[in-house]
Amino acid sequence: MRIAVYSGSFNPLHIGHLAILRLLVERYDGVYLIVSPQNPFKDASGNATAADRLQAAREAVARHPELGGKVRVDDIELGMEPPHYTVRTLCALREREPSNGFTLAIGADNLESMPRWREHEVILREFGVTVFPRKGYHRGRLKARLLREDPSYRIELLRAPLVTISSTEIREALASGRDASRWLM
Repeated sequence: MRIAVYSGSFNPLHIGHLAILRLLVERYDGVYLIVSPQNPFKDASGNATAADRLQAAREAVARHPELGGKVRVDDIELGMEPPHYTVRTLCALREREPSNGFTLAIGADNLESMPRWREHEVILREFGVTVFPRKGYHRGRLKARLLREDPSYRIELLRAPLVTISSTEIREALASGRDASRWLM
């Protein structure tokens, strides 16, 4: 089966994540939503615990039957030793499920920073990425730059709407007492 791996802090899951999940379930046999304990590039302050975010993700996905049962909230990283590098997660998934093919779903902001990722060459050659748009990032140019590094990289640009809401904005709204329910998944 072809599995899209969509990982992140998901603090909280919101309508932008839902839009991406809807597109991924149309293109792939399944989607693994991986709740990351801690992104090595981000500050952990202000994050709910990984266990709380995992439970919230399971509840959010359950509220959306239109996903057709194709989204699995996976806790694989919660059992792994830090640091939580994406390449280690993808390799662990492949070892756990050798009959599946895994592709990483990322935003264009992550495509830009990918050369700083641990073993990004392995991710791009062996797993590939499907990239959704993010405001302020030109995916075509980013893809071209990476393909100049290595033409064998597998980079697919996903046709998706641009969603501008972020988890940070939602957390800030909630902290100031504003209603953010319309943005939550």
